[in-house]
Amino acid sequence: MNVTVLKKIRVAVSLLFFLFTLSLFLDYRNILPPSVYSKILFLQFIPSFIKFISVMGIGAAGFIVILLLTLFSGRVYCSSICPLGTLQDIVAFLSRKLKKKKGKKKREFLRYEKSKNWWRYSFFALAVIPFLGGTIFFINLLDPYSSFGKISAHLFRPLLIMVNNAIAFLFEKMNLYIVYPFEYKGVEIFSLLFAFAIFMLIVYLSFTKGRLYCNTVCPVGTLLGLMAKYSFVKIAVDETKCKACGICERVCKANCIDKKNKKVDFDRCVACFNCFDVCPTDGMKFEYGFFSSSKKNSQNIEEIRLSEREEKVSHSKRNFLFNTFVYAVGLTGITLSQIKITPKKQSKVAVFRKNPVTPPGSQSRNNFAQNCTACHLCVSVCPTQVLQPAYLEYGLLGMFQPRMDYQMGFCNFECKLCGDVCPTSAISPISLEEKKLKQLGKAKFVKDNCIVNTENTDCGACSEHCPTKAVNMVPYKNKLVIPEVKDEFCIGCGACEFACPTKPYKAIYVEGNPKHLTAKINKEKKIEQEVDYKEEFPF
Repeated sequence: MNVTVLKKIRVAVSLLFFLFTLSLFLDYRNILPPSVYSKILFLQFIPSFIKFISVMGIGAAGFIVILLLTLFSGRVYCSSICPLGTLQDIVAFLSRKLKKKKGKKKREFLRYEKSKNWWRYSFFALAVIPFLGGTIFFINLLDPYSSFGKISAHLFRPLLIMVNNAIAFLFEKMNLYIVYPFEYKGVEIFSLLFAFAIFMLIVYLSFTKGRLYCNTVCPVGTLLGLMAKYSFVKIAVDETKCKACGICERVCKANCIDKKNKKVDFDRCVACFNCFDVCPTDGMKFEYGFFSSSKKNSQNIEEIRLSEREEKVSHSKRNFLFNTFVYAVGLTGITLSQIKITPKKQSKVAVFRKNPVTPPGSQSRNNFAQNCTACHLCVSVCPTQVLQPAYLEYGLLGMFQPRMDYQMGFCNFECKLCGDVCPTSAISPISLEEKKLKQLGKAKFVKDNCIVNTENTDCGACSEHCPTKAVNMVPYKNKLVIPEVKDEFCIGCGACEFACPTKPYKAIYVEGNPKHLTAKINKEKKIEQEVDYKEEFPF
């Protein structure tokens, strides 16, 4: 087979993995079946590794496939499977087209650079050592798949929704209703800023340094690079054919081809095959064997170095240091509750949730914290958008991990999508019957905030929305009825909290269970309350 075909195959495979993975985050209509998610994400390294530790099943052994593939042919994961790597390639491709259109010379920044091992191993240690100590926080920040997930969920997905809604608006003006608008409620501002910061870092490095991110920041790239040193198939320079023209060096996105010494730093090579595609003398070759041929060539290389020591070669050294941790103030205050009642008075009793509510299937706060990589796939598929990235609700080490935000929505009684799609089993898949009894938390009623008490008016929104009738209306003064919570029936879905019209503090809220419990089945029949609702009240 002509080796130049390898690049075309690599491009095709990488685009397939990229588009399939991207589609999971952009599917805001939930068209794709949940069974597709695990198949597409099977080979994502960090999620597969964490899932394997958690469930120890063959269905979570994708990372083992990647390790074996790396030992055979190098960092194929980085070139073809990692969506963040392909995103960098797309940015670099667009930059070449843009510069070509402007009539600029071909990029000169793609040239051989020494490995930045201090940075590589520092970031790698930053991810691994805390993980061994029981925290996954730095993996959440550095995992390439999870970073791609944040970018897709909080940048690409909203843009697609905006385009959809703009088209729907235009069609509506023409009395065409073939495209329907989608109600997007926003996202926690710090997650948005972090996703934007990572995206801009990726764009800058891809424009100026190729795959420097993969060989400096990414812990997966560092690990696979260490293994690639001993891979069976390696890319190398054929010294008998190489003319040291430097064309291969200028297209090497990993900056790992040294034309002067005619060698490839294979632990940084991302197996893109660009060098094979452009070499005019067929000066690139494959070497076979688990150990490097550097010993065989060391004498030749040393002779070249000695002969060129007298030459003054100036290589500019640019520092690589970016502050991607962005400080901002405030949270998104977007709530789209459809309740039309507007309390005349503001609630005065402050509500402080001691324990945030974790998604159904997460089992406990500790289990969730140790297994969630904050890829935000569950945030993307949640139909009510109740799952939102945390800021400091879980503490600093739980930043960006999803939580139930009942200001945004509530957990649909008939939905279990988050557990079906989670790639790490931080949210385990459970049956719908089990989910309907899974007690995520318990509703707490604050009488002094309730408008029945403060304004002597009818309400009942919380009871009306409760799917298990854990909230009932009981007789109160002046022929009114007021909510009463039965903890044993409450599943913590948050429908009551979302429906409650009081501001700024809710009259009913859900206090999370650190460990999920099982609610009792409410066998009581629904009691119809004779409440004189105002005409505009939607229930």
